[in-house]
Amino acid sequence: MKCLVTGATGFIGTELCARLLGEQAEVLVLSRTATPRSGATSLVMDLTREQPAAAQLVGVDTVFHLAGIAHQRAAESDYEALNVRATRALAESARAAGVGCFVFLSSVKAEHREGAYGSSKARAEQALADCLRDSDTRLVVIRPALVYGRGVRGNLASLRRAVAAGLPRPPAEGGRSMIALPDLVDLLLDIARDPPPDQTLWTVTDGEVYSTQRLYDAVRAAYGGRPRRPWPLGLWRAACAVLDLRGAHPSWYQRLFGTEVYDGSAVLAARNWRPRRRFEDLVPEILESDS
Repeated sequence: MKCLVTGATGFIGTELCARLLGEQAEVLVLSRTATPRSGATSLVMDLTREQPAAAQLVGVDTVFHLAGIAHQRAAESDYEALNVRATRALAESARAAGVGCFVFLSSVKAEHREGAYGSSKARAEQALADCLRDSDTRLVVIRPALVYGRGVRGNLASLRRAVAAGLPRPPAEGGRSMIALPDLVDLLLDIARDPPPDQTLWTVTDGEVYSTQRLYDAVRAAYGGRPRRPWPLGLWRAACAVLDLRGAHPSWYQRLFGTEVYDGSAVLAARNWRPRRRFEDLVPEILESDS
């Protein structure tokens, strides 16, 4: 099996490449800078400026397109250049080369076109569907919920540090869908081995609903702390309002206590893949990698 991976040095790409190489796959890594990796071949280019020629992709069974601008305060034009135009151009090269399967890592944010990021992912999905329709290159769009695991950054890393610093326990309000990094990579590998026959879009979660309190309790327990009584919701509202004076968007209250729950049943009905981890299972790895 020969695979091309973009975004190979990122949180998900690092794990995916390691697993592919562990299965003796031939791995071609596309990056803006050389990323020597034992057993992998580097293809150095900036996708916003150039694309691999079809000849460079001949023999590739699966393209895993993970590269993109995610959750940064980037200009609209930057999201368009990398998340949309570069994605379509890569698909055009894959189609011309006869690549068997193009796997695009999108986001649950694309479902409602949330912000510039979610909107750009939705436009990329449509561009790929148009480009690869009636071709021999099968398209699989994966919309993962918030991904957790070793090396995670962003809000989950911030929560870890806040708990360690003595953050009060939040109330059991709101909830969000999530997915463990190893389970997500299991699915990506399963797709590479046996691509679905038609253009496919799957939302991927572990089936759980995580409140901030549940995440807090899991991290605190891993540190050996005992359960605490939560601060009243009114105090959290007031604290979040103060933080919002800095111009936070979305609001801190929405980040901590909003509801973002997604339906991942379609992939379960279509595949034998099942998520096997929960956040509580991977907290030790997350704390170890973030220390």
